[in-house]
Amino acid sequence: MERAELDKQINDAIMEMAKDPQNAEGYHKLADLYMQEENYDKVMSVLESLLAIHPDDIRALVGMGTMWFYEKDFRKSLSYYNKALEINPKNFLIYFNIGNVFAEWKNFPKALFYYNRAIDLNSTNPEIYNAIALLYADFEDYVESKAYYEKALSLDPENLNALIDMGNVCFKLYDYATALELYKKVFVLNPDNKVVAICIGNTLTLMKEREQAYNWFEKALKMEGDNYKAYICYAIALSEFKEYNMAEEMYKRAIKLKPAEKNAYILLGNLYTNYNRIDLAMNMYKDALKAKPNDPEIYMLLGNAHYLDGDVEKAIASYRSSINIEPENDEYRLVYNQVLDEYIDKKRKGEI
Repeated sequence: MERAELDKQINDAIMEMAKDPQNAEGYHKLADLYMQEENYDKVMSVLESLLAIHPDDIRALVGMGTMWFYEKDFRKSLSYYNKALEINPKNFLIYFNIGNVFAEWKNFPKALFYYNRAIDLNSTNPEIYNAIALLYADFEDYVESKAYYEKALSLDPENLNALIDMGNVCFKLYDYATALELYKKVFVLNPDNKVVAICIGNTLTLMKEREQAYNWFEKALKMEGDNYKAYICYAIALSEFKEYNMAEEMYKRAIKLKPAEKNAYILLGNLYTNYNRIDLAMNMYKDALKAKPNDPEIYMLLGNAHYLDGDVEKAIASYRSSINIEPENDEYRLVYNQVLDEYIDKKRKGEI
């Protein structure tokens, strides 16, 4: 809808509400128009006004719950959904939305309970099965996740979310052939999907299909949108096929595109480390720290580089920085303690 037409409809809806302020439909109509305008503050204001007049309006309660969900205030979201559930305990959408809240809280049992209750009330809605599949994937039960995606796709074979997410699950299960088949189905349905083109390139890389992988990365780079991830994934593929100079160039393109992002610096540093260019690797890790000053992983990588370079004291200092930032990380503590014990032992023996 064009801007002028939307403004006209909003003004007309406001006039209708003024004439009949007790009519709930007028509020819903105006809230829907503000949603089209993506003016979420006004959506909430209209729904709050409606609930002041009709506190048991289910659509308004669910709408407010959804607005707070998008605002990531899950407690407020849940309070509105629970009130809606008290009024109508047979509405599958309310159970589904409550399941989403508990999924965000990583409360697997409660999320699954509410999703299953939604299925009891509406067993043919593919989005519920998608949500359960995503829940299992979040808890790394990929086999169960795949089964629910298959159910969603049996109900809606062209469901893009299910096709993409099931492709990702198959990828994690090392079933690259199925993942590739699913990604290509998505691409037929949505040929402008840059992310899926990159996923196809990644999958072909692991299937050792070098030229095909490169072709998909080139295709992704020509599509509309951000190329940062495409450059990085292309670089990883080039490294996989031992074309290190070209991989280095791709990482540098990514860095030039987004100098404030850490990932390309880290991956290029790792590449330099792998073929023993420790000096260049340290420079990359230091640049990564400029982009992300309090990242414990980068300090660990820098510590490893110092250790490989023979400067154990600087390595220990970097490891200590990691622990100071993330003291509960047992892996960081283990590395730090091993290197420190080795250093102390050598010093006692006079080897340092």
